[in-house]
Amino acid sequence: MFLSVFEMFKVGIGPSSSHTMGPMVAAGRFLDRLRAAPFAAHGLRGSLHGSLAFTGVGHATDRATILGLAGFLPETFDAEAAEAALAEINETGMVHPEGLAPLKFDPAKDLRFDYDRNLPGHANGMILMATDAQGDVIAQETYYSVGGGFVLTEDELSSGDDKDHGPAVPYPFKTAAEMLEMAATSGLGIAEMKRRNELSRRPAAELDAGLLRISEVMMGCLERGLEGGGILPGGLNVKRRAGNIHEQLQAERGRNLTAPHVINDWMSCYAMAVNEENAAGGQVVTAPTNGAAGVVPAVLRYWLDFVPGATSSRIPEFLLTAAAIGGLVKYNASISGAEAGCQAEVGSASAMAAAGLCAVMGGTPAQIENAAEIALEHHLGMTCDPVKGLVQVPCIERNGLGAIKAVSAASLSMRGDGTHLVSLDACIETMRQTGRDMGHEYKETSLGGLAVNVPNC
Repeated sequence: MFLSVFEMFKVGIGPSSSHTMGPMVAAGRFLDRLRAAPFAAHGLRGSLHGSLAFTGVGHATDRATILGLAGFLPETFDAEAAEAALAEINETGMVHPEGLAPLKFDPAKDLRFDYDRNLPGHANGMILMATDAQGDVIAQETYYSVGGGFVLTEDELSSGDDKDHGPAVPYPFKTAAEMLEMAATSGLGIAEMKRRNELSRRPAAELDAGLLRISEVMMGCLERGLEGGGILPGGLNVKRRAGNIHEQLQAERGRNLTAPHVINDWMSCYAMAVNEENAAGGQVVTAPTNGAAGVVPAVLRYWLDFVPGATSSRIPEFLLTAAAIGGLVKYNASISGAEAGCQAEVGSASAMAAAGLCAVMGGTPAQIENAAEIALEHHLGMTCDPVKGLVQVPCIERNGLGAIKAVSAASLSMRGDGTHLVSLDACIETMRQTGRDMGHEYKETSLGGLAVNVPNC
């Protein structure tokens, strides 16, 4: 089993990795298929199903799909160019993707929200079609956005192509137990094993440059969030609060009477800054998803700002350790809110952040595994119930609490020797089972929980 650190941490756009980035990536893949086809398409159509339909407007799924069919991709997304393209598409009913002739596509008629039919492979399903000059379908593909920006076709999902098929890596752990056994046998830490796995697929310079970019985008997003203000888009009239809270905290710095628990406000502020940027459609790093993007950078920034001895030279160790844990969760359970609720998003992010923090504070592999387990265990059962389908309530504050839990979990694990009753593997399997048993109303459909008990219009 191998999931790259650059699969767990991807540069993209808000507000959702599965509902925004995934559909945009799927549309890009469909365009690639058309570029390689022996026939020329004249038009495009699409339908959104399951969670992509129910919360698609709030997550800008329609907008992302339209822009994806116009040739935009998350990693190179240009917001100004996107707005101009959207205006032109709505006016002309045509898209102009590079490498293809202009294609007829009227979003109001050709992109349908199908609330009645769930696709069998995953809660986040979409169908894209190409038509000929008469409007008959000549090519069709079903895509599933399975969380964290990962996209699979129907055939890929059914044939197991969601698993790695590349060359063997030196430390192919697929469970936490295997990870700990390999660490004990090799004498290496989790981050070093993960690094050696990465180096079996790419040069060291590429790995190091990629990790630097991930950390820079994370911190850049956080800083923009701290400077932002106003009302978030979407109609809930949610105020951006991170900037104001940050100003208050800075003003209180140095006061002898500041309560110790105020450190929690710093962590919440950092996480909320990232998720307010995400909710506004800004550039973020999936960690492992957009809805949970604030937890890892908040804990990383907390460590850099407040923990004695912290140094930026160890950021790669933090990220590699976090990615190793995230890979275990994704491989053995899920990181998709539409599949397993928010336990799979903020819970997974909290486990990743706890592991990363424990590692850079000198934790042993056993303590790191313990930290991840504590953080994930205390998110079990958490539902995904976004009000009006927007990643604002309860998502933004939930990231702050996920960061606080991560720090607490890392600290608790460091107080012990790594021995504990519930293993990380058992906790991940429990999360998978809980997600399977959870009603669909509580899995990113906005049909239950806060989404129906809070007035949203």
